[in-house]
Amino acid sequence: MDRRSPSETLLRLLGERSALFVLTGAGVSAESGLATFRGPDGLWEGRDPASLATPEAFARDPETVWRFYAWRRRQARRASPNAGHLAIAALERARPQTDGFLLATQNVDGLHERAGSTRMVRLHGSLWRSRCAAEGVEIDDDRDEFDEFPPRCACGGPIRPGVVWFGEALPEAAWALAERGARACAIAIVAGTSSLVYPAAALPDIAKRAGAYVVEINPEHTPLSDWAHERLAGPAGEILPSLVGPEAHR
Repeated sequence: MDRRSPSETLLRLLGERSALFVLTGAGVSAESGLATFRGPDGLWEGRDPASLATPEAFARDPETVWRFYAWRRRQARRASPNAGHLAIAALERARPQTDGFLLATQNVDGLHERAGSTRMVRLHGSLWRSRCAAEGVEIDDDRDEFDEFPPRCACGGPIRPGVVWFGEALPEAAWALAERGARACAIAIVAGTSSLVYPAAALPDIAKRAGAYVVEINPEHTPLSDWAHERLAGPAGEILPSLVGPEAHR
């Protein structure tokens, strides 16, 4: 059943500072004005962004791919963390123990970091990293203008965005950390994700099978909606702050 306010069970678990795992998706960033791939505003220059976020697209047309990611960097730079981002950072601060909190995000925009989140894993990489396609070395990179396409590494290899594209596997270390966090938590909160993109969409099920209380926060129904223990029907920026209040006054 859809709810707008957290249940007594959820408030009790939060008040006990139970180990918390949070999984976020594009819906959280959309509340900061960033377009999602799947939403009605998801086209870029009349093209489906998903068609550009592939190794094949980069091999075929690196200039268009890099122009798209330069645009995404500019959009992310202008955006600000919203109340949902800030609430997740507050939930982390309420759990100083190392194993008491983990945020796994599918978002690459850096808004969680700017909100203060530190114990996190970026399942799909970061807009603010670039990778040498020849050597696999990653560097911090916030450029949104380039002298050549693709830009070149010192070794001469082409540089690509440091994100996980469609058809690519998640980084093994990132997945292992996220899976461990899902198995170890008492509460799993899934906010703003379509629950369609695997393997990230498997994390709530991993948490539930390990005994966690699974909560979905989303204004839209998803494949997770029917089997989560609790569904809070609303935007993350409205719902998540209500979960911080009970902890702040305990």
